[in-house]
Amino acid sequence: MEPKHIDMQSPNGTQLNLDALYQIAPSCFTEAKGEDGEVHRVVDFNKLRLLLGDQTVEDAPEVYDFTWVGKRAALQEAAAPINKTLRPCPGESVDWENTQNLYIEGDNLEVLKLLQNSYMGKVKMIYIDPPYNTGNDFVYMDSRSMSAEEYNESILDEEGNRLVKNTYSNGSFHSDWCSMIYSRLIVSRSLLCEDGVIFISIDDNELRNLKNICDEVFGERNFIGQWNWYKSATPPNLSKKIKKNIEFVLCYQKGGNNNTFTGVKKTSSSDDPITKPQNTFKELTFKPGWIHAKFSDGIIKAGTYGTSKFPNELLNDLIIENGLNKNEVTFRNRFIWVQETLEDQINNGTRINLSKALVISYKKADYSAEVPPNLIDDKVNVSTTEKAGDELDTLFDGKTIFDYPKPPSLIKYLTNFDTPKDDSIILDFFSGSATTAHAIMQLNAEDNGSRKFIMVQLPEESAQDSEAYKAGYMNICEIGKERIRRAGEKIKEEHPEAKGLDTGFRVFKCESSNYKDVAFAPKDYTQDMLAGLLDNIKEDRTDLDLLFDCMLRWGVELSLPLNSTKVDGCTIHNVNEGDLVGCFEGVVTERVIDAIAAMEPVRVVFRDSSFTEAANKMNLFELFKQKCSWTDEEVKKNVRVI
Repeated sequence: MEPKHIDMQSPNGTQLNLDALYQIAPSCFTEAKGEDGEVHRVVDFNKLRLLLGDQTVEDAPEVYDFTWVGKRAALQEAAAPINKTLRPCPGESVDWENTQNLYIEGDNLEVLKLLQNSYMGKVKMIYIDPPYNTGNDFVYMDSRSMSAEEYNESILDEEGNRLVKNTYSNGSFHSDWCSMIYSRLIVSRSLLCEDGVIFISIDDNELRNLKNICDEVFGERNFIGQWNWYKSATPPNLSKKIKKNIEFVLCYQKGGNNNTFTGVKKTSSSDDPITKPQNTFKELTFKPGWIHAKFSDGIIKAGTYGTSKFPNELLNDLIIENGLNKNEVTFRNRFIWVQETLEDQINNGTRINLSKALVISYKKADYSAEVPPNLIDDKVNVSTTEKAGDELDTLFDGKTIFDYPKPPSLIKYLTNFDTPKDDSIILDFFSGSATTAHAIMQLNAEDNGSRKFIMVQLPEESAQDSEAYKAGYMNICEIGKERIRRAGEKIKEEHPEAKGLDTGFRVFKCESSNYKDVAFAPKDYTQDMLAGLLDNIKEDRTDLDLLFDCMLRWGVELSLPLNSTKVDGCTIHNVNEGDLVGCFEGVVTERVIDAIAAMEPVRVVFRDSSFTEAANKMNLFELFKQKCSWTDEEVKKNVRVI
């Protein structure tokens, strides 16, 4: 028996959906032989209809639906697997060995698919600022036929994919944007944990369509709300009818929970009333020293004070000395607290004040964060694009290398709504200038958090007449990576107390598969090709390329620590103390197996060419059974080759 090969493709979205359905309705599945001759688990739609009863519809003349030209293709695109990989770039990274942050260059739909195995259900928060469909900003991959004029105006990325701008002259102007965001949201939803949230910045060009798409992808019941962000104090005069100084942030949750979103802490310059007219009458007793009088010392006789509508009954004489009540005193009023709550408040530093008219009020030493209002402005410490631009210019020595960046204060504010500070993963797959990474590092420095970020960005080229290009930043990814470097250094300087703050990031680039294409007809092979296919790995790929590709395929997080050791001429890579152990060079000997077994691995992967004879590869099973005390099934599950 030989070990199985690792799957070379990203997860199949259709299979993921089938697996999810199987978890809740296994009785509607059966087995059938597919075109490949293998037996597969498939859906029996007749049983599924019976399970769903009357809650199904087919070919109804009228249904509520939101659709556009290309929606079906976008849905299929979201589910289709891809044969690509993420190649590690230690030389472009910061603190490669220790950081848990990721910066990934590539088309975000492809990257999201590649991340599914390792990060499905693990992301606590997604923030994205997708391109607004203004007629000249939205760049997308094109697979349809183009006119000669469109072709000449298009752009090629590093792999030769043709990118075009979505202009008003495009007949499918809105449809193309909807298809772009739809497929990406479908895949990104699978990465969110059950109580994870997504925030999406948008302007009014596609607000309505985005809301409809999100209602479908995340569920209308999981819509949290829409925040209005005061983005600009000086919006451009582009319209004779309205100045647009508001943008929007939509929020959805993957599943439901009872968590309360928290905004900024309340600050109160005045006292708060301790009574409410609608409350019932109750008595509160104040021990000596609890009441701070706002009048001269003396004795206040028991009696009813205030008005007939709002009476305040003093049930025993009150003695004020040195501005405090000297004796225990009881009041009867429409209090908001019971006695136990009053005592808790006093113990937590709340100050009780008494006016000359014998009106009781309180002032807390510290207020809890309030539920965030739907307006985001400087009152909640969030700045504008103008200020964000100035701050970014300062970071880059006065050069304007990115237009209209979002302020880090906006992302910090949203992150604090419902994201624990310990080890939460925050994903931004329209990273732009990497504002989200900047914000997460800043927030971690301020509250001693350990949040981790994953940034994803298509390397769009900088315009040759731009300040960014003149400064040496050839594409937007170069800007984003440099911003994280500079922001990290600045934050460390400003927060020397933040020991162990992670301002590093591992860089990966989405590229073609590590494996040679061997899907040729027999007649197309040459002798030279057959010789080259003795090893199925491309010649320019390194051990790290292969290791991280295996991590992607086998569901291991890309941020985990790793170390390497050499045994019998073979380099053994150990990810996170045995989560995955890989060996991709030399001839695998029993000493190599011994060394791997001593690492107590969960998963082991070898290069096919590391075995000189088939018998050696088959002998793996017996060796691992002996040395790791694995059963036959465990060996088949835990050992792979590439």
